Amino acid sequence: MSKKNNSSCSFCGKKRDDVSMLIAGIEGHICENCIEQANDIITQDQKTTKNIDLEEEIKFLKPIEIKNRLDEYIIGQEDAKKILSVAVYNHYKRLINPGSDSDGIELEKSNILLVGRTGTGKTLLAKTIAKMLNVPFTIADATVFTQAGYVGEDVESLLTRLLQAADYDVEAAQKGIVFLDEIDKIGRKGDSPSITRDVTSEGTQQALLKLLEGTDVRVPPQGGRKHPDQKMVEIDTRNILFISGGAFDGIEKLIERRIKTQPLGFGADNTDLDEENLLEYISPQDVKSFGLIPELIGRFPILTHLNPLDKDALRRILTEPKNALVKQYTKLFELDNVQLTFDKKALDFIANKAIDYKLGARGLRSICEAILTDAMFEIPSSTEIKKLKITEAYAKSKFDKSKLSKLKVA
Repeated sequence: MSKKNNSSCSFCGKKRDDVSMLIAGIEGHICENCIEQANDIITQDQKTTKNIDLEEEIKFLKPIEIKNRLDEYIIGQEDAKKILSVAVYNHYKRLINPGSDSDGIELEKSNILLVGRTGTGKTLLAKTIAKMLNVPFTIADATVFTQAGYVGEDVESLLTRLLQAADYDVEAAQKGIVFLDEIDKIGRKGDSPSITRDVTSEGTQQALLKLLEGTDVRVPPQGGRKHPDQKMVEIDTRNILFISGGAFDGIEKLIERRIKTQPLGFGADNTDLDEENLLEYISPQDVKSFGLIPELIGRFPILTHLNPLDKDALRRILTEPKNALVKQYTKLFELDNVQLTFDKKALDFIANKAIDYKLGARGLRSICEAILTDAMFEIPSSTEIKKLKITEAYAKSKFDKSKLSKLKVA
């Protein structure tokens, strides 16, 4: 008994009575204080390794390589993928070479604004890039933020989420990517500034400005509103890449009005523009007319659009990407020793329904779930079914019985 009490930590030499816990090994002991210090050393070493890996990966991933990887997960949207690839490569090239050179040239950050209908791949693009670069990534809905002092979340909570995604590694968080979704929903209603404070739109846009441009922000690591006694963490946003996305529903009318404003007469081209392709002509002026303030638009120097998805694109999304829905459901059934197949007409039916309901790629899963729910409910309890082929007739009968079919077509 006395021998046990006389044991000491093999690292710091503290006696058993001087520590809360002393863990015994084969030939020694270690106290809880030395365990914590060892954990800090490992964490710091992992930070250094992460920084080296990021630099090496950027050296390898040139814009063409970035786009090629995006092609594996995202169908179509060639222009958006090309613009994003260049923007991300330049951003992290700037990050790896901080400060200005002897010639006094300092590379500024270029945040990105994506405009496209729901389900066209805005969030997926940002997620794929973040995963590709192995950097912290977070998604936030712009509609939950308000100006400081009002009910809602402070815009600084964006950084709290990023810090949490980085496992509270401040250095890693400062090189992360933030995707700010639904930014069109905080657009000012009308071009005239309001005399009263606008909690939900212009006030929120003003609050985002410094965050996007780059500044030191003190944030509560556990989230919530700031208060004087709370522990705060300082985060530098200069190297955080902000990607914003929004459907900007109705902006096509603003684009059409702008590009059709021309004098009528001999030689004037009055041909109607294809409404499906109007987003190709989007400009900062259109985004301003929609309701974003010029200062906020200026913080997103890269503006690009995502095309509406047609039947062919939706059909390819079902089968071609690495994580395609058909591949996912095939794997799910395979785990129950059942071979699942879809015929071509069934896939066409699913794509057509997504177009009818204007759900985009995001709606494909809902339609597949409606078609396959009965099979996924019954098959695990059956030992006789080894194959299931989804035909157009099967897909139509199951979809027509689902709640989704009762929704009003958009």
